[in-house]
Amino acid sequence: MAILRAGLCPGLTAEMIQVLKANSITTVVDLVSSDLEEVARKCSLSYKALVAVRRVLLAQFSAFPVNGADLYEELKSSMAILPTGSESLDKLLDSGLYTGEVTELTGAPATGKTQVCLSIAMSAAHGLRQSVLYVDSTGGFTASRLLQLAQTRMGGGGSAADSGGPGVRCLRHAGCGTGAPLQHVPAGLALMMQLARELKMLARELSMAVVVTNHVTRESSSGHLKPALGRSWSFVPSTRVLLESRAGPGGNASTHRVATLTKSSRQPTGIEVELDIGSCGVLEESPAASAEGP
Repeated sequence: MAILRAGLCPGLTAEMIQVLKANSITTVVDLVSSDLEEVARKCSLSYKALVAVRRVLLAQFSAFPVNGADLYEELKSSMAILPTGSESLDKLLDSGLYTGEVTELTGAPATGKTQVCLSIAMSAAHGLRQSVLYVDSTGGFTASRLLQLAQTRMGGGGSAADSGGPGVRCLRHAGCGTGAPLQHVPAGLALMMQLARELKMLARELSMAVVVTNHVTRESSSGHLKPALGRSWSFVPSTRVLLESRAGPGGNASTHRVATLTKSSRQPTGIEVELDIGSCGVLEESPAASAEGP
């Protein structure tokens, strides 16, 4: 909140500020929201001078109004919805991944986070002919695995070069994998939030769809799973999905996954869909119908 001070704007003199403060008008908000006729009378100040000062302050500190229809048209022209490669997951995400937003996949180890990311990368590169940057902080990315996905999507033949399009580039970043949680490392919280700001800025300004993964921990009181990285990080993703392994048909939990929507601005939370990770690691639709949670 801006405090009234000399030099803040033309016409706002030290004498005027002193008189205003004597009448409990100390901030820009106090002045621009006051009845200037009454202020002029109580403070023995020029009404014309007060109007001129308020006009300048409003120009300096107020946000410019935006027409709702214009804002909607701007959003339509800059936003796209990218399919994930799984109809069930797209349904959970209200049609897919939205550009301009950060989507987070949470889950315990071996619940399919990496596989979902690889499937999304291949869907964007092969299906949409879009460039994908895959940042690997744990050493779990292998080109042979991505090639296997590409060959499966193309019906078992051909090579990765046959898919066309810009393709997938992997950037390995050592030192961000296992170990102490980032928010517990000295200066880790500041680093984490700087990363969050950069990701959200890239998503918004470049119309990118950003997907991140996160581990889970258990609450000491209830035992329920909750995302790691703490409360500060919880405000970063616009959408959050929890992946869990559950026993599928025949009691096989090795490839059966349940995805639950735990945070969204468009869908009710608690919705679940079932996914199967096939023998080649491709996300397949489960024969069971999707269920909506409470």
